Amino acid sequence: MPEESGLARRAARRYSSGMTEDTDAILAKLPARLREARRAQGLSLDAVAKLSGVSRSMVSQIERGESSPTIATLWNLTRALQVDFAGLLEEGPARQIEVLRSGDVPTIEQRGSGCTIRILSPPEEAGRHEVYELRLSAGGVLDSLPHARGAREHLSVIEGEVEVTSGSGSDRLGPGDTARYAADVAHRIAALSPARAFLVVQDA
Repeated sequence: MPEESGLARRAARRYSSGMTEDTDAILAKLPARLREARRAQGLSLDAVAKLSGVSRSMVSQIERGESSPTIATLWNLTRALQVDFAGLLEEGPARQIEVLRSGDVPTIEQRGSGCTIRILSPPEEAGRHEVYELRLSAGGVLDSLPHARGAREHLSVIEGEVEVTSGSGSDRLGPGDTARYAADVAHRIAALSPARAFLVVQDA
């Protein structure tokens, strides 16, 4: 802990020094950079709040530029987001690529039968444009109730063979095939053999 405290003090001094030099410029950087750091980690506002001990509403206000964090609050946030305290305030090239490593992809194991769902889209896209990787064992099924009116799904099969059902229609897909269908009715994806596919869900 002494080493961490020393880092905090050094960062705080740097932060305080910068604040006296150009407060407006530094404060203008914080919202976007904190938001970028959170998205790069694939974290929701709720997740950051739990990890940092900073309330969800405060995290949201800081990201929107409606509140200026104290040094302690900023330190807690950067620790939770695993980013450098001082570097967050420095000039540098904008992040061009956000990477979510394979082992860090959120995964749902218990949805459906014989189906593992890996969530590839960022949390803020939930309910609008969602991207998933599906891994199904032979006979695995993903049954879905109707989504919002006008919602559609795009399923691209990478490996194996699946049967897609939307309402009263159904069809079989093999590797390289893509199906686009209504998702505002009951729909199902059933694996006829071990399969892997990418699913895009778009709400109207």
